[in-house]
Amino acid sequence: MHSSFFKLTPLWAVFGMMASAIAADPPAIRHSYLVMGGKTAIISEDGTAVWEYQGGTRDGFVLPNGNILLAWSDHVEEVTRGKEIVFSYKLDKANEEIGTTQRLYNGNTLVTELGAKPRLLEVNAKAEIVHELTLQPETDNTHMQTRMARQLKNGNYLVPHLLAFAIKEYRPDGQVLATLKTDPQELGGRAAEPWPFTAIRLDNGNTLASLTHSNQVVELNQKGEVVWKITNADVNGLFKDPCGSQRLANGNTVIGSHAASTGISMVEVSPDKKIVWSSDHPLAAGVHHFQILTTNGKSEPGMPLK
Repeated sequence: MHSSFFKLTPLWAVFGMMASAIAADPPAIRHSYLVMGGKTAIISEDGTAVWEYQGGTRDGFVLPNGNILLAWSDHVEEVTRGKEIVFSYKLDKANEEIGTTQRLYNGNTLVTELGAKPRLLEVNAKAEIVHELTLQPETDNTHMQTRMARQLKNGNYLVPHLLAFAIKEYRPDGQVLATLKTDPQELGGRAAEPWPFTAIRLDNGNTLASLTHSNQVVELNQKGEVVWKITNADVNGLFKDPCGSQRLANGNTVIGSHAASTGISMVEVSPDKKIVWSSDHPLAAGVHHFQILTTNGKSEPGMPLK
């Protein structure tokens, strides 16, 4: 500022303006995160890979005990940071793929199997099946039957079915309690291929969904109405087959692009669709799913919404 400014302006006003300028420029967002896809790794907030493991993973979580639960197409493992396998489940011979894994509130592990007998399983610590639910994907195309199924707090299961263009909520007895369609005209209809891949039940009762080939992420209310969506028009074409997504505690949404083999493969957007963070880390190229672990040194709280 010019010296005459200080002569003509009270000091309290100068300091107030300086404080306002500082407050208007928040610190840069930094994340640590687990990535799954062609590579499997935990990346620190400074971009260092602090843990790497076998690639080809589809789904997984960093567990509260620090271990990592991971799903490949043919098996599920829980592995320590020292790479000791402490739990393993192998795909049943009657099916062809595994799509999902999640550690449940009761300590069991959720697994979805795709194939001739599409099903959702709960297995115990000994990898014994303790609950089985037959899925209704409406297709015999194995690879397109389902992806990121999750157990809800009420004990039901939220399951995206790609070629059915539907997210179904199943009761434990297998009854479909509710269905959210992802192919209305405002999302491009079926021709746009709005296949639901990741479906997340939010605390407000809405459902956030990544709609792969249509390159958009939407939030649907309980009636199936679109209350928020973000498309490639909002992010300068950065979405390339968005598969995994996560709603953070601050209300922002992180979205991964599975078809981004180079360049930016993950973006974080605010509710008003501003890009506030991105990753072009080579270990995150082709990311299938991910988990944001910390933000500027603070852990994301509670069960990850992913």
